[in-house]
Amino acid sequence: MISIESTRRVVLAVVIVLIVLAVKPPSVLAQIKRSVARSNWPEFRGPTGDGKAIGAKLPTDFTDASCVQWKTKIHGKGWSSPVIWDDQIWLTTATFDGKTMSAICVDYESGEIIHDLVIHQNDDPDDCHPTNSYASPTPVIESDRVYLHFGSYGTTCLDAATGKQIWQRTDLPCDHFRGPASSPILYKHLLIVSLDGFDHQYVVAIDKLTGETVWKRDREIEYGTKNGDYKKAFGTASVFDVNEKMLVVCPSAIATIAYRPDTGETVWTVYHGGMNASARPLMTQEGNVIIANGTGKMIAVDPRGAGNITDSNIVWSQTRAVIKKPSPLIIDDRLYMVSDRGIASCIDTEDGSVVWQKRMGGTFSASPVFDGTNIFAFDEDGVIQVFEPGDQFKSVSKTTLGDGFRASPAISGNRLILRSLSHLYCIKQD
Repeated sequence: MISIESTRRVVLAVVIVLIVLAVKPPSVLAQIKRSVARSNWPEFRGPTGDGKAIGAKLPTDFTDASCVQWKTKIHGKGWSSPVIWDDQIWLTTATFDGKTMSAICVDYESGEIIHDLVIHQNDDPDDCHPTNSYASPTPVIESDRVYLHFGSYGTTCLDAATGKQIWQRTDLPCDHFRGPASSPILYKHLLIVSLDGFDHQYVVAIDKLTGETVWKRDREIEYGTKNGDYKKAFGTASVFDVNEKMLVVCPSAIATIAYRPDTGETVWTVYHGGMNASARPLMTQEGNVIIANGTGKMIAVDPRGAGNITDSNIVWSQTRAVIKKPSPLIIDDRLYMVSDRGIASCIDTEDGSVVWQKRMGGTFSASPVFDGTNIFAFDEDGVIQVFEPGDQFKSVSKTTLGDGFRASPAISGNRLILRSLSHLYCIKQD
């Protein structure tokens, strides 16, 4: 039995806690409220790698300047997406000639630059295509570390709080020929990235703590040519659970290969043609993997196979207004994409049939995002088009902000973090 004295002590303790909470400074209470509402966007296309932030409430009219919470000038040229963890936003940039490559950390609340760090100095960088940049791969961030990748120029791990280097690799050769673009991903203790260049094509898994190579697999692909230009790819891998076994699906030129992420063992290969593949693979609710080949073809693959599954496991293919650079979205049983030439499409994920197509206009490189209500697409001239998912195209808004978008956006809480050609924006609905 609980005594009356014990009960009094409990009541007194509760009263003291309530008093402390009541007199807590407003700034601390605001921080608690922000931390609850905030969410992290740790890698290319977000925490689930699919461009979705369900439950976010984003503005749809960008002509009203009040929605811009802050705007920060970013020097140089870079198409890497911003990544977010708590109070930090990280992105990379480079000089136009590629001789200096940097990492920038921006404060989430104020937009002030916390770190502006030179990561690599290059006396004689390789050529980069004008539509690409020397800082296109998106970083990966976690609570205490940020991982930066500039292709063969180097892969670096920094302490996220201090910006100090923990480890760096500059011994992963690859002639990107038109510039690097593949982004790394984290899986358990591994940092996994593809290097598909003119001369070398392989996937490497690096121990995120030490920077040492855990496994490295050369691409065992029959390219059908000796011309290295047709062997290039800019793909970012995705990890999927297939029958309770994990697969890391890594697109390349001509084919896509699935590996065991822990060991690098090859599980299956599917040939689909193409080159310069950059869209991140997605999984449908039917359990198929969506792959875009970089030259206007998309396939759905049943990932439950082994060996060469080209003739047995391709469920459907589509070539009508298919994306080359932007990644698609999957919402329920529909796939939504906006092609490089500005054609929006809705595709049935079960059979690959076109539900609708709409010419929106503009040129697109950035991948669209979905906040749970609307789809947001950002073109290279700064036009932002918002439309609803569904079996009919329904436009919500069409407005303009900034000087154009090549980098895909990030979402944290109810904030949209946009990287234009020259600035980083924090957009928030009042």
